[in-house]
Amino acid sequence: MLNRLKAILADFIQQADLVLLGLCCTATLFGMVLIASATHYMGVGGMVRYVGVQGVAMVLGICMYIVLSMVDLEAVMKKWKWLVVFNVVFIGLLFTPLGASQGGNRAWLDIPGIPFNIGPAEVVKITFTLLLAKQLEWLREEKRDLRSFRSAVTTAGHAIVLMGWYVLASSDMGNALTFFFIFLCMAFAAGFALRWFVLLFAGAGAVMVAALALDLMPSRVIDRFRVLLDHSYDPLGAGWQQSRSLLAMGAGGLFGQGYMNGTQTQAGYGSIPAQWTDFIFAVCGEELGMVGCLAVLALLTAIILRVLLVAKRAQTSFHAYVCVGIAAMLIFQTVTNVGMCLFIMPVIGLTLPFFSYGGSSIVTLFMAMGIVSGIKKRCPDMRRPGRALRGGR
Repeated sequence: MLNRLKAILADFIQQADLVLLGLCCTATLFGMVLIASATHYMGVGGMVRYVGVQGVAMVLGICMYIVLSMVDLEAVMKKWKWLVVFNVVFIGLLFTPLGASQGGNRAWLDIPGIPFNIGPAEVVKITFTLLLAKQLEWLREEKRDLRSFRSAVTTAGHAIVLMGWYVLASSDMGNALTFFFIFLCMAFAAGFALRWFVLLFAGAGAVMVAALALDLMPSRVIDRFRVLLDHSYDPLGAGWQQSRSLLAMGAGGLFGQGYMNGTQTQAGYGSIPAQWTDFIFAVCGEELGMVGCLAVLALLTAIILRVLLVAKRAQTSFHAYVCVGIAAMLIFQTVTNVGMCLFIMPVIGLTLPFFSYGGSSIVTLFMAMGIVSGIKKRCPDMRRPGRALRGGR
């Protein structure tokens, strides 16, 4: 048994993507440093609790990274119907007593014995990406039909039905939009005709206009967009979170006010709302300045580029689409979260990948990266370009 374990670890070290793992660990450790400062005002007990949970999640995540690096996705996808059932049932658990509300959304599962809440969306983003990649591969390789209206409708329908089910269960538009962005990027990479994207956006725009005209859109949603155009609108209500975030980041300047010395960060609860989750980037801006923020963005950019490099070198379209979907998830969450902190995008409750506090988020991010590592492991030579993304358009 011990020899078998040694052989598995040796194989992992030789073939897995250790560069990607190193980048993910560095980003997570950097995030834990920021979380420690963001929770410092709570005292040693509160700080240790949050950092400890993040550390445990990181260890679990690394274990999942190792395991998933060795999984053959093609074999897993032979049971794709079970993944469909899993997505429906796992989101459906939000309707049960296990569902827990935070920030107005019932988007979490509070399972006894687990030290952190689990967000079904975090896990389903991965399984959704796998299923959509398989669907796109089937349409391209088997049906040879990616540009037809039928293909566009069935693929978009897959994403829209899942989004609708999730919104119905959780009222969480942030993660629902993440599903949509993953679909857009994967469909574009696969080679869907541009006319279907134009039609899709035109339809979405028409639905939004109709919702506004019929007064069907909640006022709180409208206010979140209104404050972007007028920062002076409702500064103590809809604009409170972003006003405080922008104030903190502006005070940081080039090099920041010093670690654990941020005026707003250390002022106590409510000064920067959700400062260890949604607005962790503001903490970095205030205490470590623009230099710290650029370091955060550099790490995330390096991770995303590494994932896209694996997509480019992938030997099958299925593997390439999976990597594109995972990169899309990281891009959307990063751009949206940073935009929220800079007061240029609406607050929709998305965390900053690897940096924000969240046990289930960290574990599932490492799981996603483990899948990418497994795909890289099956590339005969990462130095030679693959063909999976060629000829789709």
